[in-house]
Amino acid sequence: MSKMMTKSGTSATLINKVADWLMAQALGDTDLEDVVMGCCERLQAAGVPLYRGHFAFTVLHPLYGAMGITWNRGKGVAVKGFPHVPGKETTATFSKSPHFYMMERDLDHMRCRLESERGLEFPIFEELRSEGATDYLAFVANFTPGEDDGMIGSWATDQRGGFTDEEIEALMRIQDRLAVACKMAVRSVLTRNVLETYLGTKAGDQVLNGQIHRGDGESIQAIIWYSDLRGSTVMADTLPRQDYISSLNAYFDAAGGAVVDNGGEILSFIGDGLLAIFPVNQSSRNYAKACKRAVKASKDAFQRISDTNEARAGTDAPQLNFGIALHKGEVMFGNVGVPERLTFSVFGAAVNEVVRLEKLTSSLKEPLLVSDRVADAIEGDWRPLGEHALRGVERDIPIFAPKLPAQINGAAPV
Repeated sequence: MSKMMTKSGTSATLINKVADWLMAQALGDTDLEDVVMGCCERLQAAGVPLYRGHFAFTVLHPLYGAMGITWNRGKGVAVKGFPHVPGKETTATFSKSPHFYMMERDLDHMRCRLESERGLEFPIFEELRSEGATDYLAFVANFTPGEDDGMIGSWATDQRGGFTDEEIEALMRIQDRLAVACKMAVRSVLTRNVLETYLGTKAGDQVLNGQIHRGDGESIQAIIWYSDLRGSTVMADTLPRQDYISSLNAYFDAAGGAVVDNGGEILSFIGDGLLAIFPVNQSSRNYAKACKRAVKASKDAFQRISDTNEARAGTDAPQLNFGIALHKGEVMFGNVGVPERLTFSVFGAAVNEVVRLEKLTSSLKEPLLVSDRVADAIEGDWRPLGEHALRGVERDIPIFAPKLPAQINGAAPV
């Protein structure tokens, strides 16, 4: 790379600028897609005749074991997650890839001239040939020696005759720096994924923004959701461990999935209880909207559990049932605990009240109960059940249930 211009027309000076740009991205807070897009398009602008760049990484994520990102000339980038496959470390697709072949033999690169070579064949080669690609260069970059941790990638061109030696030299120089920049970007993504998975989106954002000290937080108005699985103690005592966990997750899928899909945020799983909020601002209009979202989430949750029970009918899996309570109030949203172990959640009198309210769903045989503060925001849809004393609450709280049982889709008696 001592010449200022390679034989193929690739500028060594511009390749140096791509390398410097990647190092700047590694030191900054850059999005992974922007790193890959910026690198590939800068290489193309520097004279490297790229047609495609593909890169994949192992990730720490509850749903995905790896993620891949592909750049195609003129089409931008596309990201794909590869789900965990229980009991399988390698998928059938990956086992037929050049990268699997390379990793099995501890190779760090592989080249195939797609125009002429017909030696080792992999499905991706035929796919690339059909698109007009002429050359393929794959690589493996380990982040941690000896660990299954790193980046795999490939470059492809549709230039007649394939890559020149100078272009391959440029790509091999750049791919190491791309791996470093992607490693830092992936870590940023993983940090956000883990925080959102364990804390929720709003809490995760606040922690990332620096609210990490005990006592950090704010007071907010919210519709508070609390639901609780019925018969969980019996299930825990009688079901095999994995069957009980599967039943618990089926309930959380129904209740928690409905919360998230209707704009709520799950804060914590308390045993078999689920605590969530639908934040509101001071506008009465937004207050009513938040109430409606929470009520719609309740209906969706009951329908989902009904569908789940229908699928479980005729099996050894028990039928699932739960109660939901909705309440509105001011809550403290922030960090509490001991300095060595903090939790980010909501606290306050309204939280205690909604938990007590949910206990009444069992004794009153009502799947959904709401306080007067929620019912008042959606007039006409409720029947009063009178005022009830809640343990530890000074005032008796007016309680309401849906006017018609049909309004709660799929709900069984509780």
